[in-house]
Amino acid sequence: MNFPRMRPLSILILCTGNSARSQLAEALLTTLGATRPAGAIRAASAGSRPAARVHPGAIAVLAAHGIRWGDRQPKHIDTVLGEPFDLVITVCDNARDACPIFPGAAARAHWGLPDPADATAPEAIRTAFAATYEALRARIEALLALPLESLPPAERAAQATAIHAALPLPTFSA
Repeated sequence: MNFPRMRPLSILILCTGNSARSQLAEALLTTLGATRPAGAIRAASAGSRPAARVHPGAIAVLAAHGIRWGDRQPKHIDTVLGEPFDLVITVCDNARDACPIFPGAAARAHWGLPDPADATAPEAIRTAFAATYEALRARIEALLALPLESLPPAERAAQATAIHAALPLPTFSA
């Protein structure tokens, strides 16, 4: 017997500073997940050592794609501890290593991506954030195309991991 889901599918994105990759992923999940035929997604992001602000490069690339994100602040992982998440995705190796176990996570995956915040010159920053945005968009579109609600947690994690493995990493120079 299939019972309807009582809450939206929830996905947490973890990074170290919660200022770049995880903010981009949360914005994409929130935006693309809002119109998902299978049901909306509740997205959140946090960091193990949050930065003082969301990186201006993240805000700029999101704005270029019509996503307003300027009012967001990085959050510490403690602010989401105890919340149930159907999937937790780490987007940097430091966050994966700092949070090997996340209480409340039904499934976990790792999408290790280079940090666009390492870029320093203005054009390099734009290029790095644009490449990271596109890499995350491709992964998130593929993830949201899956029947996530009906996948057992282990299969949800395996599918998310396979998506990352099948897609190219963004390339840019700092």
